[in-house]
Amino acid sequence: KGYLIAQINVKNLDNYQEYLKNVTHIANKYGGKYIVRAGKYEIMEGEWPYQRNVVIQFPSIEKAQEFYNSKEYEPIKRIRLENAENNLIIIEGGD
Repeated sequence: KGYLIAQINVKNLDNYQEYLKNVTHIANKYGGKYIVRAGKYEIMEGEWPYQRNVVIQFPSIEKAQEFYNSKEYEPIKRIRLENAENNLIIIEGGD
């Protein structure tokens, strides 16, 4: 499996809504399944300066990369990048 993990601080919620409205169906097209989507959390160790945390599971790391680099996601990704502070990784994981 491949996982996209993002930490996000939204800076402009009005504009960010457009991202939220469009990202799910694109992720689904690449086999993405949201495991975590900005749920309630408790800091157990260290610091966690992000308001939103997202984990999307894909069938493979390659599918996660295809999603991230896709033409469909490019304009939506731009909305996120322009309206939020982000950390994002794609990582290989087990079943």
